Amino acid sequence: MVANHWNSYIDKLLVFFLSLFQLITYFGERMISEKTLWRNAVMQLSGNQSGQLIIMSVIALTYRQNGRLVGCKYRSMGKRFWQEKGTEKILYGLDDIQEANEIIIVEGEVDKLSVEEAGFCNCVSVPGGAPQKVSAKELPSLDKDTAYHYLWNCKEYLDKASRIILATDGDSPGQALAEELARRLGKERCWRVSWPKKEDSSCFKDANEVCHFLYSLLVF
Repeated sequence: MVANHWNSYIDKLLVFFLSLFQLITYFGERMISEKTLWRNAVMQLSGNQSGQLIIMSVIALTYRQNGRLVGCKYRSMGKRFWQEKGTEKILYGLDDIQEANEIIIVEGEVDKLSVEEAGFCNCVSVPGGAPQKVSAKELPSLDKDTAYHYLWNCKEYLDKASRIILATDGDSPGQALAEELARRLGKERCWRVSWPKKEDSSCFKDANEVCHFLYSLLVF
């Protein structure tokens, strides 16, 4: 009985370290350090199959408010996303802008982690994707603005900022998102990032791509 209990403990410990190694390796390839992962409570999903604890190739990105877990977004290694049902929509990294006068908004959780790697912790990410284009309609009332409820759920945080830097993706949907955010947050306090060119014909897509490029310069 004691031996079985001990074997179970060893199995769980092994799964934990293998899971940790896989997580660190995955983000290491994206130039995200262990320190940043720990600080943002980035985890990996595990499961139970036929009574055995197994590692799942699924990243758990935890959404917290005042240190309390309020939601979780899952990301497979193949870049498929899903979320817990019934969770409140908020910005990822919300606690990092609690007292910030200047904030940065990016389009994805990995971009938020990348901006932090560059030394800026006053950064949050939108929880969902970007629209295909800017809406031609007038802004809906708060109760009907369902696609951007996360902004209104974080209004008390955003209202404190006098300067908001929109560092969304450089593609058309990313630029449409920046415009929609500015319409709601007030264009007079919003600044938009233009990602630098990586070639004559194209620019970097997002914060993580820039982070990856800068790291390659340091290494090589």
